[in-house]
Amino acid sequence: MPIARTVGAVTAAVLLVLALGYFFRQQDREQVVAPPAPPAPAAPGSAPSTPPPAAGEVHPGFLFGRVTTLGGARYEGRLRWGGGQEAFWGDYFNGRKDANPWVAHVPPERMPRERRGFSVFGIEFGGRKNEAAFVRLFMVRFGDISRIEARGGDVRVTLKSGAVFDLDRLEASDFDDGVRVWDTRRGVVDLDSSRIRAIELLPAGPSSAVPSRLHGTVRTRHGEFTGFVQWDREECVGTDELNGRSDTGEERLRFDTIRSIARRSSDGSLVTLLDGREVALSGSSEAGDGNRGTYVDDPRYGRVLVSWDAFERVDFSPGGSGPGYGDFPPGGPLAGSVTTRDGRRLAGRLVYDLDESEITETLDAPSKGVDYTIPFGLVASIVPAGGEEGGGPRARVTLHGCEGLKLERKDDLGERNAGMLVFVEGQERPEFVPWADVERVELERPQAFYPPLAGP
Repeated sequence: MPIARTVGAVTAAVLLVLALGYFFRQQDREQVVAPPAPPAPAAPGSAPSTPPPAAGEVHPGFLFGRVTTLGGARYEGRLRWGGGQEAFWGDYFNGRKDANPWVAHVPPERMPRERRGFSVFGIEFGGRKNEAAFVRLFMVRFGDISRIEARGGDVRVTLKSGAVFDLDRLEASDFDDGVRVWDTRRGVVDLDSSRIRAIELLPAGPSSAVPSRLHGTVRTRHGEFTGFVQWDREECVGTDELNGRSDTGEERLRFDTIRSIARRSSDGSLVTLLDGREVALSGSSEAGDGNRGTYVDDPRYGRVLVSWDAFERVDFSPGGSGPGYGDFPPGGPLAGSVTTRDGRRLAGRLVYDLDESEITETLDAPSKGVDYTIPFGLVASIVPAGGEEGGGPRARVTLHGCEGLKLERKDDLGERNAGMLVFVEGQERPEFVPWADVERVELERPQAFYPPLAGP
């Protein structure tokens, strides 16, 4: 009887595997958008058909790769995440790290702690100090990634440098948005993340005609930024649309018809078209105070996010498709020195904020309504107590061969920074330096990086 039950269980498992394989193969077939020639009646419930893109020019700035599904099907071509989101190598892949291996290097008695509570009329309640949260967000440019794969409850991201990060799949990483593939043989295919096994990122190959990429100068009250633009954190190509309401009704304006957008009021914009017409838009989150901000890939800083409150206008200009996959060299470990307030200088491999350990990871901090996302490869030095400006304390961040920035002491520069690990050569254990004890951080200059480093 036990043997019979065992045989039955094995048989059931085999049948289940076969059924799942058949299911995924069928899913692959159903989601491919087949070419229309020769014409044939569409199968009930199938997606409308569009022709596959013909081979054409290479547009190096657009994402390109090979996607393998759980059913074994492969699709290769231009990529866009979520169908209408990230499309270029300078765009960021986001998620939440599954664990933090660096915490194990901190002595328990020196583990950073944070006060969690609340106050009412200045009276503190629940002010116990608890161990700080060390599982952090993950953010890296697509140009720095070689492979993304599903591994059960994790999403594994492998960088060009060989560094590997496991992300919690339940924490809504960009992987969950799925991906659209302009397959060179099968046409346009939308793949849900539940069906994706792996994505290999590759240098762009020939593809059909692509939309223009948004590029321009964004002006704020305190300065301007020039580079590739993502309006409302998402619209980044000419075929994307700006929606809103004008005096004549609902408007849907393609970005490749727009010359400039100026803030008209807290809840409206004045749009100037290429033909000289002006359209006042309001009544939508994209054109008013619901706007989530405008990304600018300014080569001086990496990427900035200009908030709606700081935004004044954007003037669009040609910029090509942007850097290609090969323009992003492999990164590497963060290295440099930490000078403490008591005068010690510790040099070696660094882990910043008990989290960032690669030069392709980013230093994040705001200033005057602009959020800076600066790859550590661009950073020369950090002085946490860099003075005051505008009524608040500032940190001073100097970039390689470039101007210095005075950023607010928030996010990666704020008091919740968990401190530094320094792997000093010859020492068995790394040195841990609490953030409050850091006087200055100096980072080694990479041999190669994107954006190209300025100065000697």
